[in-house]
Amino acid sequence: MSQPLSQTVKGDSASERLQNLGLELPDLAGNAYFVHHRAVGSSIHISGQLPFKDGELLGQGVVGRDVELETAKELARHAALNCLAAAVQAVGDLDRVRIVQMLVFVASTPDFGLQSQVANAASELLIEVLGENGRHARTAIGVAGLPLNTPVEIQMICTAV
Repeated sequence: MSQPLSQTVKGDSASERLQNLGLELPDLAGNAYFVHHRAVGSSIHISGQLPFKDGELLGQGVVGRDVELETAKELARHAALNCLAAAVQAVGDLDRVRIVQMLVFVASTPDFGLQSQVANAASELLIEVLGENGRHARTAIGVAGLPLNTPVEIQMICTAV
């Protein structure tokens, strides 16, 4: 069994580590058709998030055909950052977020087979920012297509600590 990924980003709080990565949580635009999060008991379900930044979708296409692996990894990090923003909306503070499960959907060619590497980029961001609270159960799934022709969509379940 391999060793768990260590947290390498310095900072006393999740917010400080996020800042040290040069990142900030985005404002998520409202949507008439769904909410970004819903609490059910102690679980907080985060709606599927796309790699939007400042209202712009950062990429389109199919991984393994139109989108390179490294680009897909960056898009996954942005989608995970948007999930963190939704989690903070739900619990009020980044230091209170604990990720339970992450589902990573990758629009990819049938022979791509590296969906887990795309998901690893999102997992790494969560661990860099949240430390042990960022470790999670995970599924990476290859799909034929995603909304707005995005290459990556991420859905999460988290709790408040």
